[in-house]
Amino acid sequence: MADLKFSFAETFLCSAFAACFAEFCTIPLDTAKVRLQLQKKAVGDEVNLPKYNGLLGTMATIAKEEGLSALWKGIIAGLHRQCIYGGLRIGLYEPVKTFLVGSDYVGDIPLYQKILAALLTGALAIAVANPTDLVKVRLQAEGKFPVGVVRRYYGTLDAYYTIVRQEGLGALWTGLGPNIARNAIVNAAELASYDQVKQTVLKIPGFSDNVLTHLLAGLGAGFFAVCIGSPIDVVKSRMMGDSGYKNTLDCFIKTLKNEGFLAFYKGFLPNFSRLGSWNVVMFLTLEQAKKAFRGELYYD
Repeated sequence: MADLKFSFAETFLCSAFAACFAEFCTIPLDTAKVRLQLQKKAVGDEVNLPKYNGLLGTMATIAKEEGLSALWKGIIAGLHRQCIYGGLRIGLYEPVKTFLVGSDYVGDIPLYQKILAALLTGALAIAVANPTDLVKVRLQAEGKFPVGVVRRYYGTLDAYYTIVRQEGLGALWTGLGPNIARNAIVNAAELASYDQVKQTVLKIPGFSDNVLTHLLAGLGAGFFAVCIGSPIDVVKSRMMGDSGYKNTLDCFIKTLKNEGFLAFYKGFLPNFSRLGSWNVVMFLTLEQAKKAFRGELYYD
C-alpha cells in the first residue's frame, strides 16, 4: 500500500474515492447490521419473537416492509463519512508510519509500528467525521413508520439540522468515545493487517502485486477488523441509535446484564459480510485507483 510517489492529497483523493465506492456497494449489509445490533432481546414476560433474523432475513424484511431503497438508508451521510474518514485514515497512515520510525528507516516496518500508526490515524479521522457517522446510524435505525406518525428526519441535511436544533451542536459528537475506540481499533486491524498480509504474501514465490494478492489481504483485513471491533461496534450503534444510555459504560453494562456477552457479537455475520466485502472492494479499488493515478501522472 505504501508508495513514496504519492503526496497526502493524492492518497486522500484515491482513498476517499475507493471508500465511497465500497460504501455504496455494501451499505445494504451495513443497514442490516445496524438493525440487528439495535434489536434488543426480550426480557421478563415478553414473548415477542425478534423482528429481524439473520443477514438475509433482515434484508428481506426491510425490503418487504419499507421498499428496496430502504436498504440504502443513510447512504448520503455514509458517503460524507467516507470522504472525510476514509480519506484521512488512509491518507495519514503512511506519513504517520514514517514519522514513527524515522524518514531514514530502511527495511520492513515492524508490525507494532503499523498498528500504532493506524490507531492514531483512525482516532483522528473519526473525531473529525463523527457527525456524519451519527446521522448515518440515525437514518439507518429508522424503520417503517405507522400511519400518522411523523418521521424524525426527512433526509441527511435535515437530520444534521434537526439534531443541532433539538439537541445542540455537541450532540453531533454523541458516542464519540466508543466511536474513537471502535474506529481506532478497526482501522488498526484493517490497515495494519492488510499491510502485513500483503507484505507476507508478496514474499511467497509466485505471488506478485496483483488483484489476487489484494483480494487475500482485503479478506484478512476484514476478518481481523470484525473479530476485534464487533463489541465496540455494538455499543457505538446502540448509543447513537438510542439516547436512553447515560454513557459508554452504562450501555456496556446494561447490554451485558440484560442480554449476555454474546450480544456484543450480535450481527456478527452481517458485520463480517459487510466488512469483509467492504475491505475487498475498497482495497481493490484503492490499488487500481492509485495505479491509474500513478500511470497518468508519472508514466506518460
